[in-house]
Amino acid sequence: MIFSRENHKIFRFRASVLAVLVTFILLGLLSRLAWLQIYEHEKHSARAEDNRVILLPQQAPRGRILDRNGDILARNDGGFYLELQPSKLASVRQTINKLSEIVEISKIDIARFDRLRREIRSYDGLPLKGALTDEEVAKLVTRIQNLPGVKVRPRLIRSYPYGESSSHLVGHIGRISRADLEEQLRNRSQEAYRGFTHIGKLGVEQSYEGLLRGKIGYQHIEVTASGRMIRELNNSKAIPGKNVQLTIDAKLHRLIEAAFENRRGGVVALNPKSGEVLAFVSMPNFNPNLFIDGVDGRIWNNLNNSPNKPLLNRPLKGAYPPGSTYKPFMALAALTSKSRVPEDQIVDPGYFILGSHKFRDSTPGGHGQVDLHKSIVVSSDTYYYKLAMSMGVDLIHKHISPFGFGKKTGIDLEGEVAGILPSSKWKLEKLGKPWLQGETPSIGIGQGYNTFTILQMAKAASIIANRGIIMRPRLFRGSQDQTSGKYSLAKPVTEGKLDIEKKFFDLVIDAMVEVNRTGTGARVLGRTKYNVAGKTGTAQVFTVAQDEEYDADKVPERLKDHSLYIGFAPAKKPEVALAVIVENGGFGVSSAAPIAKLVFDYVIKNRR
Repeated sequence: MIFSRENHKIFRFRASVLAVLVTFILLGLLSRLAWLQIYEHEKHSARAEDNRVILLPQQAPRGRILDRNGDILARNDGGFYLELQPSKLASVRQTINKLSEIVEISKIDIARFDRLRREIRSYDGLPLKGALTDEEVAKLVTRIQNLPGVKVRPRLIRSYPYGESSSHLVGHIGRISRADLEEQLRNRSQEAYRGFTHIGKLGVEQSYEGLLRGKIGYQHIEVTASGRMIRELNNSKAIPGKNVQLTIDAKLHRLIEAAFENRRGGVVALNPKSGEVLAFVSMPNFNPNLFIDGVDGRIWNNLNNSPNKPLLNRPLKGAYPPGSTYKPFMALAALTSKSRVPEDQIVDPGYFILGSHKFRDSTPGGHGQVDLHKSIVVSSDTYYYKLAMSMGVDLIHKHISPFGFGKKTGIDLEGEVAGILPSSKWKLEKLGKPWLQGETPSIGIGQGYNTFTILQMAKAASIIANRGIIMRPRLFRGSQDQTSGKYSLAKPVTEGKLDIEKKFFDLVIDAMVEVNRTGTGARVLGRTKYNVAGKTGTAQVFTVAQDEEYDADKVPERLKDHSLYIGFAPAKKPEVALAVIVENGGFGVSSAAPIAKLVFDYVIKNRR
């Protein structure tokens, strides 16, 4: 074939273009190679290392929670669970259907898995079925080998052996949610939770999360491209969380819970000398074991929407009018402010009239001549209506506030509410309205805007028991390192001492003792072998019209008065101070006082 000159030119042109293209391609490849080798060397080296070395997390055993006598309230049980990795599944539903042919997968399991999948998108492995039996483990291990994204994993399962008992206090753990992750980012604590799937959600589990959690460990393994292990490069062992011992007595808790039967309320009992909490009971309660891997939606709705409010931690968050349990503090405020002297008397006809309004006494005929001592023993409302009018709301606030009402106690639990101790300034700031004179009498008998927690009332009772010394209430008794066995004890915290004369405390305490000998508490506490200083209380849930009489038999159960009791025993050398409320329980002596007696008997009997 003969090439013409014209064909030769075309060939040379095409060859030149091809040479230029080849040159550009080679330059591009060389540039990319240089970029990868020089500028991105560390990045791709790390990726290659990740392919060669894998990290196997080693679970850190969570610390146990114990009561003051070593009774275990929260522990770790060994077990297995069924995990799905949605990113590795062609169809989640088909995989679940196949697994249902091997073991029982309930609707509750599926609903919980779906909820976790929606909430925890960043976490790949999610539990489908927890706490597998040995038989279920054997079935699954032999039949899931060809199912990608399905694993049977060992785990330590948090367990609360007493179920509902002490649940508000102990709390529970739960899977780390999106909200938890965001909180960790805000607190810059995400590194501490790397490798963890659960976190304390309520109670001691939440408040002492830092002690209980421990530190995750890792096993560094060198593997081939096919995943075969070559050797162990390093092993950083997990550090177990510390055991936390509480000040409470779990046996006493169970006795109190049984005494409540189906009623609602709460009890806080303290050692006034140290501030140690001996009992912290909220009724009704709930089963914390249901919350570990996510509670079923139907169970959650039942708990959350129940009129009995089983999820409400009443000692910590329930605010109640104190009723007549407020009167010993009003008496001390009267003495210290010099608004009354012990000998001052009033005539109690069974009511107090202010303008056109009649404020009734709980005893229709009244109590005749009443001085300060008798006002506490017989619980004269009229005495305290008049006292409140003499003092005024702001002077009352000034002298009652040091007992801790209207402010948090400082207990070592998250979520405490402060309650309300009213003043004219408080009303103006919160409600935008001035204080009215007609609102003052009710303040004197623990009604009106007064709302406190049972925890605040128990702390205030312990201040009277200590003749003014203020001890901070605490639940933490000590911690134990699981590795070394070393034990660390907490120390009592004294917050101060009230500037109130000892003789004033003695006057009020003598009257509180007489309450239980001959007064409103005598029917229940009059025959104890030790002296009890206490005060019964009845708090209104709604206000009866002025021209109507309160008839407990005709009032719906939810509108009946609350039953309260505060006190301490033995009166001279107190070992326990407490506050009790039974919601809608009627008179203080009928419902709250018997529970108080149970606590006094138990603590004093065990001491002896």
